[in-house]
Amino acid sequence: MDWNDPDDLRSLVQRLRRLPSENEWVEFKVDNADPGSTGEYVSCLANSAALAGQETGYLIWGVSDATHEIVGTTFRPETAKKGNEDLYHWILRLLTPQSDFSFHSVEVDGKTVVVLRVAAAAKVPVKFQNIEYIRVGSYKKNLSQYPDHQRRLWKVLEASSFEDGTAAGDLGVEQVVQLLDYPEYFRLHKTPLPESRSGIIETLEADRLIRHTVEDQWQITNGGALLYAKDLGDFPKLARKAPRVIHYEGKSRIRTKKEQIGQRGYAAGFQGLIAYIADQLPNSEVIQDGLRMDELQFPRLAIRELVANALIHQDLTVTGAGPMIEIFDDRLEITNPGLPLLDPLRFIDLAPRSRNEFIGAAMRQVGIAEERGSGWDKIAAEIEFHQLPPARVEDKDEQTRVTLFAPKPLTKMDRPDRVLAVYQHACLRYVSNEPTNNASVRERFGIPERNKALASRIIKEAVDEDLIVVYDPSAGPRSIRYVPYWADPER
Repeated sequence: MDWNDPDDLRSLVQRLRRLPSENEWVEFKVDNADPGSTGEYVSCLANSAALAGQETGYLIWGVSDATHEIVGTTFRPETAKKGNEDLYHWILRLLTPQSDFSFHSVEVDGKTVVVLRVAAAAKVPVKFQNIEYIRVGSYKKNLSQYPDHQRRLWKVLEASSFEDGTAAGDLGVEQVVQLLDYPEYFRLHKTPLPESRSGIIETLEADRLIRHTVEDQWQITNGGALLYAKDLGDFPKLARKAPRVIHYEGKSRIRTKKEQIGQRGYAAGFQGLIAYIADQLPNSEVIQDGLRMDELQFPRLAIRELVANALIHQDLTVTGAGPMIEIFDDRLEITNPGLPLLDPLRFIDLAPRSRNEFIGAAMRQVGIAEERGSGWDKIAAEIEFHQLPPARVEDKDEQTRVTLFAPKPLTKMDRPDRVLAVYQHACLRYVSNEPTNNASVRERFGIPERNKALASRIIKEAVDEDLIVVYDPSAGPRSIRYVPYWADPER
C-alpha cells in the first residue's frame, strides 16, 4: 500500500468500515484527539495487533464507532502539538521502544478522515510513558492488570520473527510478480516456470514468500522480499538491509575508490554480488603448469561462504544497518549487524545458530549456503591451502566482523596471528579426525622439514595461550599430538 496515495487510503478506510464492529486492532473516533490518549492508543494498538496476529493496528478519526458512517473530523495531526512540540515527535519520544506509526489525512465523500497507522509490536510490548496498554474488547486497558493477556502477548512476541513480517501489503497478483524476481526463484530451484500466473503465485505462497489476506489481497513477507526482491529499494523497511560493497584506496578508509549498494534480494542477487566483489579484488600472479596466471588474493570460496554467513546470520531487527563488504589492499572485511550467537572460537566445530531460520533454510535449499557446520570448515581449509594468515572475528558494537588477510610470509606474522592460525588448524584437523602435530603445522605454514624447531616454537606459543593442549602427555616425542582446548580429554 502507498500511504501517500489518496485512493489507497480511501480504499483502506472503506475496508475497515465494512468490519462488523471495532476490534482489538481497529478503533473509530470522531474528534477526540487528546495527545496523551493518542499516545496510549499507539501502545495499545501495537500490542493488540501483535496479540491478534495482525501486522498493523488502526485508529480512524472521522468515522462513527456506532454506525461506521463517514462523519468527518476536525483533528489535524500535521498541526497538532503538545506544548511547543509536534504531536508526532512528542509521542515518539515517550514510546519504548520507539515504534513505527504515522498519521495520514484523506478526503472521503467530501469529509476529512485521519488514519493513525501503528505497526504491531515486535520482540517486546510497546510502552507509552512507561506503561504498556492493551485493548480488552473495545476498551483501552493497562496491560499489567490483565496477566493472561500479558502472558499470551509475550508468548506471541517471543515466537515471532522478522522474516514473517510484511514487507509490502494490499497487493494484487500483478504487483507481486512485478516486485519479486520469480524467474530467478524457479531457476535456482531448478524447476520449470509455471505456464500461468496462478501457478507462480501458488508456488510462492507455498514457500511462504507471499501470503493471502482476508481482504483478498496479497502480502510479500520480509523473508520473501529479502530473498527475491527485484529491487530492495521498492521495500522502504528493507532498503538499508541491502549489502554494500566499498573499495578503498590503500589500507585505510580515508579514500574510497568505489561504492556499490546491492539492489536484488539475497538469493536472486547472490551470484552477481560475489562476481562483483571478485572483480574489485587485487590479483596475485602465480605460476601453474609453467604458465603465468592471475589468482585472487583472497580465496573465492572463502569469500562466498563468509558473505553468505553475513547475510544469513545478521540481526535483522537492527535498524538502519545491513551487511557490508569492505575491500582494502591488504585485507577484506565482511561485517553484519548483530553479535554472534556462538563464541567465535567455536565457529569451526559447532553447528551455527541462526536468528533467521527461514532465510538460512531457503539459501541452503538453492545451494548458496552450506549444510550446517561445514561452512567454516571450508573457510579454514581454503585459508590453510593458500597459507594465508588466519581469519579474524571481532564481535563488538552490536556487529560481527570477519577479516580475511592477503598473503603474508610467516616472518611477517605477529604472535597473535601465529597462535590463532595454529588454533584454527587444530580445530580443522580435529573435526576432520586428523592429528595436529609438528608435521601438520609445518605443512600449514610451509616450513621446511629441516626447521622443525620453528614449528615447535609456534606450537608452544599456542599451548602457552591455552588454545591447544597435548592430547596424550605420555606419548613419546615423535607421537605427540595436539587438540583444541575444548577437546581436552581432561576437561
